[in-house]
Amino acid sequence: MPVSVATEQPYRGASSGKSSDPMSRGYFNYAPNEAWKPDVNLYETDTAYLVCVDLAGVEKHEIDVTVEQQILRIHGTRAVPTFKGLSAKARFRVHLMEIDHGQFSRDVELPANVEQGRITASHRDGMLWIELPKSLA
Repeated sequence: MPVSVATEQPYRGASSGKSSDPMSRGYFNYAPNEAWKPDVNLYETDTAYLVCVDLAGVEKHEIDVTVEQQILRIHGTRAVPTFKGLSAKARFRVHLMEIDHGQFSRDVELPANVEQGRITASHRDGMLWIELPKSLA
């Protein structure tokens, strides 16, 4: 599949949700009431825009996708990852916890030429794919 890097940006305000400061994440800044932002990739074909959202470990029924005006809003919940081999009463010590969990939310401002009535989404292999067809006009 040929890939090229876009020089113009149809998605305005689509900066990365992750901080580049490694100390801004993790135990010392853990805020259970704060929503985390899943990573996204934004693509464009001749006929559609595609949004790929990294939601590994999130069940399909825990994801809500809405469009309000020109904003695509993705939100839901991811449980703390657990190892199936541990009993419910097992004690363990956490050495590092980098995988975000709890409430998540991500907004993507849509290009003006999206045909909102034909937006589709699919969830597979931990990725949410949202197809935003371009209007023919």
